[in-house]
Amino acid sequence: MSEPTAIALTKYGLLAVYLGVVYWLSYLGMRKTTSLAGFSVGNKDMGPVLVGVVMASSIASTATFVINPGFVYTHGLSALLHYGVAAQAGVALGLVLVCKGFRRVGEEHACLTIPDWIRARFGSPALALFFALINLLSIAFVVLIMVGCAILVVQLLGLSYVASLIAVLLVVFSYVLMGGTYAHAYTNAVQGVLMAGVALLLFFSGLGELEGGLMPALRQVSADYAAIVNPSSDLYGDVFSVFVSAFVVTFALMMQPHILTKVLYLRSDRDVNRFLITSIGMGLVYGLCLFAGLWARLRGLDVPPEAQDTVVARYVGEVFGTGIGGNVLATVVLVALLAAGMSTLDGILVALSAMVTHDLYLRLRPQDAAGGLRLSRYVLVGVGLVAFVLALDPPQLVGLFAQKGVYGIAAASFVPIVLGVLVPGPVPARLVGLAAGTGLVLHLVLHLVVGIENPAVSACWAIIASSVLAAIAMLLRPR
Repeated sequence: MSEPTAIALTKYGLLAVYLGVVYWLSYLGMRKTTSLAGFSVGNKDMGPVLVGVVMASSIASTATFVINPGFVYTHGLSALLHYGVAAQAGVALGLVLVCKGFRRVGEEHACLTIPDWIRARFGSPALALFFALINLLSIAFVVLIMVGCAILVVQLLGLSYVASLIAVLLVVFSYVLMGGTYAHAYTNAVQGVLMAGVALLLFFSGLGELEGGLMPALRQVSADYAAIVNPSSDLYGDVFSVFVSAFVVTFALMMQPHILTKVLYLRSDRDVNRFLITSIGMGLVYGLCLFAGLWARLRGLDVPPEAQDTVVARYVGEVFGTGIGGNVLATVVLVALLAAGMSTLDGILVALSAMVTHDLYLRLRPQDAAGGLRLSRYVLVGVGLVAFVLALDPPQLVGLFAQKGVYGIAAASFVPIVLGVLVPGPVPARLVGLAAGTGLVLHLVLHLVVGIENPAVSACWAIIASSVLAAIAMLLRPR
């Protein structure tokens, strides 16, 4: 057998094993999914460590493993600190502050979604409808993940971009259709462990580039590349954009429907601490993959700025893709990176499907509860088709495209969730709605009209403004 044939058989064999495990776990999930509640948040029978791994792998998506290392490759240390330090701190604090309070309200009112939680906490169907609609912006992140996964499939199998996109669409949507939350949780547990191993492998693969130390190696690229704040960067050129915006926005991103609703999988408050330790610890390990962007730059890979999304795929091919052994290792790494995308994509799909069904359709036709589970699966197909059309001709930097929509959700959700969790007693729904609308609109205006390049910065200012507005209104409200 020739070496190219052996390599091809190895690639397809490893991919077949991975897909076989995914579909087997999805089948197990399908057997436990008998209602819309089971499809959306499970039946409270998953342990805290399992849910913690599911949470961490949902947060660390294609953006963390594939897209963000491209920003590190282009902008250097400032981007690494933005995503790897400030953003990780925002994740940890966001989860610690809101998880227990969110779970209690959700458990008390049997909530299935974020809009459902908003309705229960503030007593406003109109506000819940608003959140159901703005959370549809999550489709921008679905596009990012599909593009990132397609890039990996191109590198892995040599298919065309369109064929790779179709393959990703069929695989992910089919197994989520089968099992909903259980398929998402079971597959994420396996994918999460695989992702952790590959993050460590990518980190250690480039340590040989640091013979004289990290900072001297970065200065060989340029002084700006090694700077904590990169004065030549249009995205990370000041302390606010590097540290403050990343911390605030990532804190707010923990309020996304596919992330925060994971807490509703838990049985009791006693499970929350173990869940948090697992989730934050795994997240720190996943963050090590950001160094792949530095290693690619120090290794001399020539990737133009407009193609920075392909940095990780090219780096893996460069470092591991020689000989049968190297190609086997490269295949394992690429499959794990693919798993990173799928582990977040399936969570978003479950959340979007549950919101459309539970918070839009069943609010209009509550008598059709029996059809809710069936409709949730139809919604998945519709979301997949829309995302596929958008991903066929994606924007040049798909990471920034996704941030426009996802950070808008974060800017709108921050004040309502934080007030709902941390403020005891009733909070006026009009106040919450005003703060949420201010956050969303101001983010879009600052980014699209005023011209702030970094969506994290525009979202951060929007969150600050909506928080100040809410604080003043809370102080002035009649007791």
